[in-house]
Amino acid sequence: MDEIAGKPAGAVTKPSRSGDEGLKSLVKVVAVLDCFSTTNRALSLAEICAETGFPRSTTHRLLASMREVGFVEQDRERDRYRLGVRLFEFGNIYLANLDLNREARGIVDSLKRLTDQAIHLAVFDGLRAVVINRAEPSSDTGFPLTVIENAPAHCTSVGKAILAWQPEEMLARLAAMGFTRYTEQTITDEAALRADLAATRERGYAIDDGEHQPGLRCVGAPIRNQHGKVFAAVSVSGPALQIRHEDVPGLASIVTYHANLISRRIGYQG
Repeated sequence: MDEIAGKPAGAVTKPSRSGDEGLKSLVKVVAVLDCFSTTNRALSLAEICAETGFPRSTTHRLLASMREVGFVEQDRERDRYRLGVRLFEFGNIYLANLDLNREARGIVDSLKRLTDQAIHLAVFDGLRAVVINRAEPSSDTGFPLTVIENAPAHCTSVGKAILAWQPEEMLARLAAMGFTRYTEQTITDEAALRADLAATRERGYAIDDGEHQPGLRCVGAPIRNQHGKVFAAVSVSGPALQIRHEDVPGLASIVTYHANLISRRIGYQG
């Protein structure tokens, strides 16, 4: 019988127990990181346990290891945690190496100057639209614009502009998780969302009419990669008093034009 390194030919090597445990630990680390957001900036051990469902001892051990490598920081009171600067460093490296962010930066600034409204550039992570570039209006409108890092896909224009062109199984997976209601206008019914996404595909752009933030109207258009797949979007956002219903078609033409410019910059030939 032929043997390699003392093992019979064709023998299947089983994953090591240490490898399995390492993978499980990594999944738990990600679950802890997912607890933090722009609204949950600092969390106690008890709050993280409640969010993840992990035992207190497991959570404490994870946080201790994450603190050692700079993934989380512990405040002076020592009972609350926040994301660490090491993640910011990784994020900067990611953005610096991302063709989309590099090629779109000038176009985003141009769109801001042209509309004098807030501009958001986002990529899809499979669950949310993650804003990677944001340009605020040059003048003070007096309207508070919330900074969004993770934009829900079902109720923002960047999210719906991406989601409308995703495979059926993607929408089914999100629907199974449930759609969070943020305002009275948020679409939480799957059938209603499917109809909205169909309308988005038909006209070529998405509209958020106070669905994520009251009084805010947004228009977003899809961005395609070199293979024609929609993976990102760019949007214009402003107070509904400034972006009126009758302004939407004209604004959509501007947003769509700039989205297509970005698509071509990163290799889309369609």
